[in-house]
Amino acid sequence: MESSGREHPLVLRVMRLTKPSIVSSFPILFEDHDLTSKPLGYCLEDLPSFGTGELLVLPQSFGNIFLGETFVSYLSVNNESGNDVETVSLKADLQTGSQRITLTNTAPLTVLQHNNSLDEVVSHEVKEVGPHILVCVVSYKRPDGDIKSFRKFFKFQVLKPLEVKTKFYNIKCDEVYLETQIQNIMQSPICMEKVNLDPSPLYTVKALNTVSDNQSVFGSQSYMKPSEVWQYLYWLKLKPENKMQAFTDAASAIGKLDIVWKSSLGEKGRLQTSQLQRAVMNQRDIRLEVESAPNTHQINESFYLKCKITNYSERAKQLMVHYENQTDILWQGVSGYKLDPLRSKDSLQLNMSLIPISPGLQTISGLRIVDTELSRTYEYDDIHQILVLSC
Repeated sequence: MESSGREHPLVLRVMRLTKPSIVSSFPILFEDHDLTSKPLGYCLEDLPSFGTGELLVLPQSFGNIFLGETFVSYLSVNNESGNDVETVSLKADLQTGSQRITLTNTAPLTVLQHNNSLDEVVSHEVKEVGPHILVCVVSYKRPDGDIKSFRKFFKFQVLKPLEVKTKFYNIKCDEVYLETQIQNIMQSPICMEKVNLDPSPLYTVKALNTVSDNQSVFGSQSYMKPSEVWQYLYWLKLKPENKMQAFTDAASAIGKLDIVWKSSLGEKGRLQTSQLQRAVMNQRDIRLEVESAPNTHQINESFYLKCKITNYSERAKQLMVHYENQTDILWQGVSGYKLDPLRSKDSLQLNMSLIPISPGLQTISGLRIVDTELSRTYEYDDIHQILVLSC
């Protein structure tokens, strides 16, 4: 793009530095009996051989740029006046929807001689979508000593390259699964280099996106086609020292997704989401967690269920344990026994005996813990599932 005014001795040229795009060419096919076959055939005979396939095409304008890519532009102030021009300077700002960023502000050049130029290359990692305006200001001194300037504007759009959707699955008060869907909404394929979840300080994270031999679930393919959707899964867990914050607002922030890709010609793009927020589970004063239980067991044979009870309230609790047989896994032992006083933020373990009486997938339910001082009953059903074998 070229800009100047007739009243100014300088010419400003602005060019976006970008790699060419890949365009597919198609052959011109015709049959001998077509009306245009002879004249078209004569024309093609005079042309050199021209293969079909993909071609590299240089950009004809500023075009569009995608969020996460780096905008690079070449600015050139040319002296085409026939005389030397003094005290020439160039300033370039990038105006976004929320801020104005200075890309360059050169020191005044004492003399810009005839047919010479003042050149600058500016770059900026694009972090906002929507219209952007490159504002260029050229200043110089006239022969009579007056300072003159002119400015030019170059507008371009920043588009979303990816559609990112997230979904949370709360497993326990201190554990959550994050499912992420990433869709390529660009018109060209990309090479996905990295999709990481950077957890907040409260959490540890484990990516569940590999199979045996640490191979990606997407196999050796790393190219994501246009409109294609890939799914990623992460397991987050509160660090042991942060478990008591499970029901606070601090536990709602789990981290940020960091996505890095490359275009078909190697241009790098990076997208980092804002802080992902999970819904914090409703707090119960008394929390029950299964520490050990069998996944399969023989019918009519006893087994032990080991659980941990935590007092999340601000005062000590005097608790009593009751059993209610609701399924085909029956509780064994005395019901209605008292536990030792449980102080605030402390835990204790329960070892309970059960026996399955029917085969199939059975659920442990019917545990009741009573706060004797407040006469409040905490009900725990669907505690654990066991596959009961008949033989």
